[in-house]
Amino acid sequence: MTYKADEQEKYVLECHGISKAFGGTQALCNVELLVRQGEVHALLGENGAGKSTLMKCIIGLHQQDKGEILFEGKPYSAKGPTEALNAGISMIHQELNPEPHLTIAESIFLKRENTKGILLDKRAQNKRADEILKKFNFPYNSKTLMKELTLAQMQMVEIIKAVSYNSRLIIMDEPTSSLDSEETAHLFSIIRELKEKGVAIIYISHRMEEIFEICDYVSVFRDGTYVGARSMEAADRDGLISMMVGRKVENVFPKVECEIGEVVFKVEGLSGKGFDDISFEVRKGEILGISGLVGSGRSETMRAIFGMDPITEGKLYLEGREIKIKKPGQAIKQGICMVNEDRKNFGLALHRSIRENIALPTLPIMQKGMLLNKKKEEKNCLNMGNLLKLKAASIEHDAFSLSGGNQQKTVLAKWLLANPKVLILDEPTRGVDVGAKSEIHNLMCQFAAKGLAVIMISSELPEIMGMSDRILVYHEGKIRGEVLREEILSGETDQEKILAKAFGGM
Repeated sequence: MTYKADEQEKYVLECHGISKAFGGTQALCNVELLVRQGEVHALLGENGAGKSTLMKCIIGLHQQDKGEILFEGKPYSAKGPTEALNAGISMIHQELNPEPHLTIAESIFLKRENTKGILLDKRAQNKRADEILKKFNFPYNSKTLMKELTLAQMQMVEIIKAVSYNSRLIIMDEPTSSLDSEETAHLFSIIRELKEKGVAIIYISHRMEEIFEICDYVSVFRDGTYVGARSMEAADRDGLISMMVGRKVENVFPKVECEIGEVVFKVEGLSGKGFDDISFEVRKGEILGISGLVGSGRSETMRAIFGMDPITEGKLYLEGREIKIKKPGQAIKQGICMVNEDRKNFGLALHRSIRENIALPTLPIMQKGMLLNKKKEEKNCLNMGNLLKLKAASIEHDAFSLSGGNQQKTVLAKWLLANPKVLILDEPTRGVDVGAKSEIHNLMCQFAAKGLAVIMISSELPEIMGMSDRILVYHEGKIRGEVLREEILSGETDQEKILAKAFGGM
């Protein structure tokens, strides 16, 4: 069931025959998109399908080579995001670039500050910001610096900022990628309010359950082309995945049962910023899932273990011996590696080559005397890229040029080359499409089969339940429960019971 522009329908946005090429790469080829007033329209497709390119054409970051865009029935063309905002279109970007030294109020009203004559009126601006923050139940006031916020809170500020423009069309690119279930539910209530006011929303997400919960229509792109559209009433999960990838994906969570061996890593009474008295162990061949709301202490614990934040109390043991870690370099030498949830800021040097990124942690072992053994470096990086099925024309291309899924594979390749004993994965499939997600899950099983101890943090309960041998549930900085895989397979424990523990229940 596809649809075309109907004269009886009132569309806020129409994109017809949009094409865009970058050099020899055709990013968009004759694509269509129709969005009605007051509807939430999902845009689905694998990384590299052309979704972001089309959105950048709409907000003026790119100019299409061919095709026409209509906004509220009139020909539309923006020469940049400011023109798009003035026309009534705002966008929440997936990759955040906050200015850490601005306050929340300054970030929200950047380039549209309150003034009194030729001077800034900070008091009036802060008052406006506090009123908006209160409406969103945001836990900080307008004077808080952006650098004091978590990634999820920065994401929420971006959402608040976009809504504050009173736009008639809001583009949301992975808006919940850093939000927990409670924050997501609050965002959805805001989206429903916006719908009632006639605001149209383009909703880009790889979380299929969200698409079915909040969206009215869905358009699917594949390899820069328009595949088709459906009303959500006429859509089903398997059909949409098949449209996206051009094939049937049998199992998004391909958990392979591996032999679980002796304890590799153990923490006792660990305390630090955001967590208290944490004790757990992880075994060889085991995937240990860490669940809980954002801010519950799960990521904070792993950051401290990896040496990014200080440990105030407690002990770490690796293969039965006590170890001390005060900085990431020490963790890497001990055989503990971590894929951070924020790959753009903490996982990759975006404007360095794929080869340089993969080789970075292992440069000392690729030296030949005082010089770098370039042949060895290139061979090792190529082998690791092939192992992870990294899709790139050349490993000499910048990491910035890769899709989200391939950027994540580059981060994984970097740490696997370091030959870790313990691999910590914080939101390993954040912002990647269903095909790449399945590939990363397969890789996790391969890591476990080779004897790695894997610790996985995820905000997605289906992922945690589908991929873990054992799950620890965090609440307010403490471990509140443990769930075994057998309990999930038998039906004794379900998503609701895990969520209840995350909210402090038993």
